[in-house]
Amino acid sequence: MSSSTAVPGQSPIAETAPLSLCALEPHVPADRLVAEMVPPPRFDSVRFDTYVPDPDQPSQVEAVKVLSGFATGLGGAHATGTGKRNWFGRKAAPVAGPLGVYLDGGYGVGKTHLLASLWHATPAAPSLKAFGTFVELTNLVGALGFQQTVQTLSGHRLLCIDEFELDDPGDTVLVSSLLSRLVEAGVALAATSNTLPGKLGEGRFAAADFLREIQGLSSHFRPLRIDGEDYRHRGLPEAPAPYSDEQVTRAAYATAGASLDDFPALLDHLARVHPSRYGALTDGVRAVCLTDVQPVPDQSTALRLVVLADRLYDREIPVLASGLPFDRLFSDEMLNGGYRKKYFRAISRLTALARDAKGLVAQ
Repeated sequence: MSSSTAVPGQSPIAETAPLSLCALEPHVPADRLVAEMVPPPRFDSVRFDTYVPDPDQPSQVEAVKVLSGFATGLGGAHATGTGKRNWFGRKAAPVAGPLGVYLDGGYGVGKTHLLASLWHATPAAPSLKAFGTFVELTNLVGALGFQQTVQTLSGHRLLCIDEFELDDPGDTVLVSSLLSRLVEAGVALAATSNTLPGKLGEGRFAAADFLREIQGLSSHFRPLRIDGEDYRHRGLPEAPAPYSDEQVTRAAYATAGASLDDFPALLDHLARVHPSRYGALTDGVRAVCLTDVQPVPDQSTALRLVVLADRLYDREIPVLASGLPFDRLFSDEMLNGGYRKKYFRAISRLTALARDAKGLVAQ
């Protein structure tokens, strides 16, 4: 609705009232989950030739060369939609070695850019390629069921999995079984992570008890190490300091399509919305404005915030906030624990989105 609204400490402003993420409880049908398994808007136009390697990091140049060759090698029967059998009804000959590549590297070295470029470069119709985060893949299994997910993805030429991280034993067994079935069907795999395949789950659960599954996952990939510093901070100034509640509120009212929420209330709301719906939660949102940012109280809440940060980053939605700066969201215990890589990624991405939001505040 449009009205003249009083902002605390400021004169009334005649603008459209902002949205509230806390008021939204989106429903996401299973067919939408499948249809949306494509590179997110931030990576819709990226290609190998738009990736800018760090000249001091030869592994980045090598990664482009290896992945370009990998994409070229994925042409063939699957790519034209004829499935995994040739014209004479015989199954295609198995490819020697792992039919997958695993991009291992730190935050912000461009792994997702390269993974999306691989998706775009693979000679197959979009309907025969799937791209999603690890969380989105497990959510798809939850929505469709295991057998239906296998059936849905088995006709694909390529499955790209971003942010491959195992958080619990159930995920380990589930994903090991799923990827084994897909590899048997001839689906090529590509994944990104901050953790080598053989180290997945380390520090999060008793990984040694699931060593066979972890080793099975590792056997599907050949690792490709990508070194470098976080490009989001390469040559850029430090993240902007948080603004006042009044500045954030005024910006929310003055920005079409902005949302405005109290940060603790938003964290509570995320607990009531399944992470598979966090993307839909931001449908139509042009900017996220948050007041009273505080330290995240516990690990479950922190992991939900990581998923939201990923979805906001994928959709290039700027985040304007008051309270504490984003590098103080997580406790020292969290940043030194088994999920530390997720938390550092969230800090990096929220910091980038905070920079994007600077133009929302009137100077």
